[in-house]
Formats: sequence, structure tokens, C-alpha cells
Amino acid sequence: MPDIIQLLPDHVANQIAAGEVVQRPASIVKELLENAIDADASKIELIVRDAGKNLIQVVDDGKGMSETDARMAFERHATSKIRGTDDIFRISTKGFRGEALASIAAVSQVELKTKQKDTAVGTNIYIEGGVFQFQDPVQTVDGSNFLVKNLFYNVPARRKFLKNNNIEFRHVIDEFQRVALAHENIEFSLFHDDEPVFRLRKGSQMQRIIDIFGRKLQPQLIPIKEDIMWCKLHGFVAKPEGAKKTRGEQFLFVNGRFFKSPYFNKAVQEAFEGLLLPGYLPAFFLFLELDPEKIDVNIHPQKTEVKFEDEHLIFALIRSTIKRSLGIYNVAPSLDFEKDPQLDEIMHTPFPSKGNSVSIKMPEIVVDKDYNPFLEEKEVKQVEIHNLAEMYHQNIAAEPSKINLFEDEDFDEDLMRLPNGYWLFNKGDRTLMLDLGRMHRLVVSENTTSVKKGSINSHSLLFSLEYHMNEIEKNKYKSIKKYLPELGFDMKIAHENVLRIDTVPEGLKETQVMKFLEDLFEILEYKTEEEFTQYYQNQWSKMQSKSRFDFIYKKDAEQLIKDFTALGFPEFLPNGKRCFYEVPFNDFKNKF
Repeated sequence: MPDIIQLLPDHVANQIAAGEVVQRPASIVKELLENAIDADASKIELIVRDAGKNLIQVVDDGKGMSETDARMAFERHATSKIRGTDDIFRISTKGFRGEALASIAAVSQVELKTKQKDTAVGTNIYIEGGVFQFQDPVQTVDGSNFLVKNLFYNVPARRKFLKNNNIEFRHVIDEFQRVALAHENIEFSLFHDDEPVFRLRKGSQMQRIIDIFGRKLQPQLIPIKEDIMWCKLHGFVAKPEGAKKTRGEQFLFVNGRFFKSPYFNKAVQEAFEGLLLPGYLPAFFLFLELDPEKIDVNIHPQKTEVKFEDEHLIFALIRSTIKRSLGIYNVAPSLDFEKDPQLDEIMHTPFPSKGNSVSIKMPEIVVDKDYNPFLEEKEVKQVEIHNLAEMYHQNIAAEPSKINLFEDEDFDEDLMRLPNGYWLFNKGDRTLMLDLGRMHRLVVSENTTSVKKGSINSHSLLFSLEYHMNEIEKNKYKSIKKYLPELGFDMKIAHENVLRIDTVPEGLKETQVMKFLEDLFEILEYKTEEEFTQYYQNQWSKMQSKSRFDFIYKKDAEQLIKDFTALGFPEFLPNGKRCFYEVPFNDFKNKF
């Protein structure tokens, strides 16, 4: 029987390895940005086209590479980060496996221009589908310039699984943010299809967070800091009012490396216990600094999983530190003994020594021998009786309290409000119990169908509203602004990242506008422009149906019933829930 086991060709092995390292354009962005950081760059520029499908370019001013190193960098398991087995357990760099560049080159067309600071000329190398093409001297600036073109051009089965540009670019932004947040001392820039998305200056951690997520997050941030012998924890958490139902601004870093940990996320959640509604997640930016020997980052090729030697201690550290900070900033109750004036006086009173002439006077117990508690109680009773007698003598009768569950105006032959938020309505010879919230949802849903016909009503605001966008929201606004006028909105960018709203759809209250825009930008992360109009109808209906109908003026209720009657007075919502029930008064009569 002939032998059947054989070695795979290098290009096949590289493509298989690329399946773990390169899953989408964002994977390449992560690897190239981390390589630039390991090269001690102070300025990094990321340029992408078509969400990275056609071009990913990273330009840095780091150390650069020699002619030999540039060629060796694309070989499998070639790295400058480690030398032996022991180095794996004390890794201080972002990369160390030596797989990324070889995997990237195996599924794309890669060009590298690089130059070291002490050399006159640099080198230009070009690899296509893992096959070396050429290497020439080139005049270029110090540092490295990576160009990755036509991702998965030679693996069409992988390319067709890529999502639309909005989704892929969202993943690119995620990776860019994770790297930029951990290195506030480096200047970052991001361009997409020749449009600037981020220009991040050097600064503090607070400044970096604000530059990425917008100034509206600044007043919500609470600093976190704890420094013990074996671990340092610092960063920020957002106040409970900044919590969201969707996972967004939750970032964990260890030694400048982003990682995911449901276990530590739970520690943050427990620190906010009793402060958040069920299902809401707090925003946090936490940075851990540990001895590299106490963690293991060699778990997965993407290096987002980290094992900790003292995991339970770090869990307790995160939870207790956040709880303490929430207490200091009056977000949660806290016992602060240092602010107790009596305790402060005691703590600062010197303890007398043996040679001190200060005499200590023992406390005395004073007893009132003439005190008679029964006599005082008797006098009180006499006063009470005297007052009651005076009240009856003046013929003053105590009236029982009158609790009226219904307002006078609500007593109507056709419509009456119940104390539980429902309404009774006489329709012909039937008495119906109405759920105005569900009825309103149907009315709004019917009205929003006019969006497709461009006939939605709007009203101008007396005073324009201003919404401060971050760069991500700014790009989302640009992608959908052509749909906004026919939806009843009139808004435009006034200056920088400030969106001025002048007109809103009729029925949208001024107090709801900001929340509506936040929800709009948040959910549009993974939607295409074509899906926007359909989404808007659902979101608009949802926003309107959130209004509580526990209290509503009678004239508004009557108008809603008229609008609902114009729809044919349907009994059910599309999801099968009832809008009203018939009250069985005949059955009640039999009870009597």
C-alpha cells in the first residue's frame, strides 16, 4: 500500500494559518497597528478603502527594517519579539508569534516600503498570494509603510463571506479604538475612502476617550485608581445614567493589550449592583498593569484571551475599587469616616504621656431623683382630653377624608379613566376597557407608512437643538442625511461635530429628540443605507409607543380614539396583543 501522508506546500499551509489570524479586514488592521507600536512609532496613520476590502495602509514613523529583516518578516514563525521558550511567559510586546505577516501575505497583495533612520535608502518589497515577487531599493521616509490590497483575491470563497462595507468598517473602527485607547501617547489618524474619520492627538487617557467617543461622555466619567504591590488598576467608569442595553463602551486592557473577559465584566456589573436597571450595561475603560510573568497571552492567535495567575484577586480588586469610587463621587452610598467631625477631633487629639500634667476627668452620671414619668404621661393625657372637650364644645366635627379616584371632568357618558391607567369607553351598547398605549402604537404605525410617500408632517422647533456627535456618529449622519428631509427632519452640521436640529417629525417631543438620535446612531452601526427607511419606521413607532398613558388629558384620549376609529377600531396588534377588552357588565349584574 503506497504512503499517503505528505507535507503541504508552503502557500497552502500559509492559507490555512491565515484562516485563524485573518478573518476580516479588521484582523489585518489590528496586526499592522500593533506592529507599528512595537516599532516605537510616535505617529501612526491608517488608510482604508471599501472598508479594507481593497486597501489597508498603515504608515508609521517607527524604527523601520533593514533589507534582510524586511524579507524575513514575511516568513512563517519569523519574529524579533522572542528568542526562546522562556520569553513566551514574559511577553511585553504586542506581537510575538511570527505568523501575522505571512498569513496576511498569503491571502492578499502586500507591498512594504521601509527605512531605518541611519540608512540613506530604504527597501521596497512586493508579495502576491504568498509568493515573493521582487525587492528593490527605494527612497522613502523613516519608518514603515504597509499596503495590503485586494484581500482574499485568491480565496474567493472567503471573500464572499465578508459583510457589507458598513459592518466591516465598524469592525475596523473597533480595532482602531482598542489600540488607540491603550496608547494615548501616540498620535493616530484614520481615513476611510479619503475622508478623515479620526485625528487623535497625544494627551491623557481622559482626552483620548473624549476624542474617540465625544465630549458628551466627559461629565459621566468617574476616575478609578488603585495601586497595590503586585497590580495597578486605573481608568474610568461611567455613571449609571450612561448605561445602555447594548454592549458598547466596555474596554479591558492589561499591559496595554486589549482583552475580553466575561468574568471581569461581571466584577464591574456587581460593583454597580442596585444602581442599574436589569439588562443595562455600564461603560468602563479599565487598565491593568501586572508582571508579564503573571499572565499568559499565548492562548489564541488573535491574542484577545488572557489567563491570569491571580484571577480571583483581580476580580475582587476591580469590584471594590469601582464601588469605592462610586461612593466617593456620591453615586452610591459610602461610609467616609474621615469626614466625621467627631471622629476627626478624636483622631487629632494627642494622647497624654506620663509626664503630661493634663488631668483626665472621668464622665459623671447625673440622676434626677424627682423625675416621675407617670406624672408627665398623666399631664399629657389631660391636655389631650381638654383639647377633645374643647373640640366637641365648639361643635367641630372631623370630616372623613375624600379620595376621588376620578377627576370630575372624567365622568362622561362615553369615556372614563380608571386608576390603573386603562380607560372605559361606551361604544354603542358595549363597554370596552382600552389600552391607549397599544392603540397609539397602531395609529403611529399607520401614520409612518406615509414615510414612503414623503407626506410625513413635521414642526419647527422654537429654539434649535444641538447634538454633539463623535466621529463615528458624524459618518453615520453623512450616510443617511439624504433620507432625513422626507422623514420630517431638518438638521445640518453647524460647526465641527455639532449637529443642529431645526425641524422634527410631528409627534416627536423636544425632550425625546436627543434620545431618539442616540438610539438611531447606535443601532445604525450594522445597517446599510437602504435599510435605514424601514428601520426608521420601526424605531419611530417604538419611540412613540414608549409614552406612558397612566396619565393623559381627556381631550388627547378622545383624539386618539377618533384616530383609532378611523383605522376601523381593530381589536388586535400585528403581534396578536389586544388593544381592548369588552367588559362583561351582564355578568356583574348577576353577582348582585
